[in-house]
Amino acid sequence: MGCIHHSAATFRLFGDELVPDEISLLLGAEPTKAFHKGEETVGKVTGKVRVEKTGSWRLSAARQEPENLEVQINEILDKLTTDLAIWKSLRSRFDIDIFCGLFMASSNDGFAISAELLAALGVRGIRLSFDIYDAQDD
Repeated sequence: MGCIHHSAATFRLFGDELVPDEISLLLGAEPTKAFHKGEETVGKVTGKVRVEKTGSWRLSAARQEPENLEVQINEILDKLTTDLAIWKSLRSRFDIDIFCGLFMASSNDGFAISAELLAALGVRGIRLSFDIYDAQDD
């Protein structure tokens, strides 16, 4: 089994009542991107104006080549509060995940996540979401 060519990871919160400045204050970090529900944004690729359907707050980690989700997710968590009461409140109000993009180099690449990191995500109530891109999708 080969290793994944590269990876991307972004912590995300979504919710209609999301106020980006409140989330930044609670988490103790500034987002990479954040929007209020109903905010108009312009697509980078299309240049089209769209209205955000829900609020969002996102914090991205630096790309890793070869893949190293462990480093990326720890990079994100290290920037955010460790206060579990805040995490409990956030997960009761918002949809929370870490979105991971995995870009394969061959047809049989693999990766692993340590039990310690899984536990750190679990106590915060953070779901892991994956998109896995075939080597031929390039």
